[in-house]
Amino acid sequence: MAVSAMTTTDKQMDGLPLAQVPPARKRFDDGFGFWLLLLPALIFFIAFFVVPTASLFALAFNKSVAGVITLSSAITFDNFVRIFTRAIYYEAILRSVGIAAVVALVCLVLGYPLAYVIAKTVNPGRNTLLMILVLSSMQLDMVIRLYGLMVLLGDNGLINGALIRMGIVSQPLPLMYNIFGVVVGLVQITLPFMILSLIGIIKSIHPALEEAARSLGASRMRAFFSIVLPLSMPGILAGTLLVFALAISSYVVPALMGGWKVMVMPIHIYQQVAETGRWQFGAAIAVVLFVTSLMAIAVYHRAAMRTTGGRS
Repeated sequence: MAVSAMTTTDKQMDGLPLAQVPPARKRFDDGFGFWLLLLPALIFFIAFFVVPTASLFALAFNKSVAGVITLSSAITFDNFVRIFTRAIYYEAILRSVGIAAVVALVCLVLGYPLAYVIAKTVNPGRNTLLMILVLSSMQLDMVIRLYGLMVLLGDNGLINGALIRMGIVSQPLPLMYNIFGVVVGLVQITLPFMILSLIGIIKSIHPALEEAARSLGASRMRAFFSIVLPLSMPGILAGTLLVFALAISSYVVPALMGGWKVMVMPIHIYQQVAETGRWQFGAAIAVVLFVTSLMAIAVYHRAAMRTTGGRS
């Protein structure tokens, strides 16, 4: 009977409000136990992200000297002045933001229909098959996937070869080593992240809401734009921000698909650090890229919040 009573008491404790939870459980939830579980991840984050990033940002305020990466107490803004007084650098900022915004928009247009189909597919076998198709591309290394795109989009690639043989074009189309090629490469890399961000939020929209709209006379299209799309806006916001952040910071895709002709900020960072050894100036470009990314995300988030009426 004692065991039975203890089990009943434990079950009742689980259903109690927070104010009535015994002190021992409160101490774990609000005190030492919570921080003990958080500590390993916090140490790893501080040691391998915060400290290196802060050191790099501090290096940006030192005088640019080739081959020197030692922090100095002398502070200068010459690196930032150079960035904003030379067209090659501030044009790269605008180009990076523009490409990232286009990639986010294209991923949204391409990814939303597929995410909607996966979320609404009830059959487990079909749902699993669609998820495998989405995740399969992420199993390959990024460089391998980009080399596959180069085989497809090159001057002697499959697309141009087919178009020339069919007589549609007489010369190869410029599908690579330009902004178009970079956008295609970034969309191919980031599209799964957009789809995965949308699936969960679309699944959470109760079908009864659409059925209620249809029963009141709304067409299927009207019900989608009035009910589903507004309610899925948090997923759209999360997906576009994730894709934007990945696209604006990508180095491998512009290097391979752009052929070093599409000069974005990560390309300049690589050139300054790896080729000329000017860590200070490369760090300054990294700071500008970081701040630019945060500003663009803040502007987009504010606009999206106004559009959705404050939902996030």
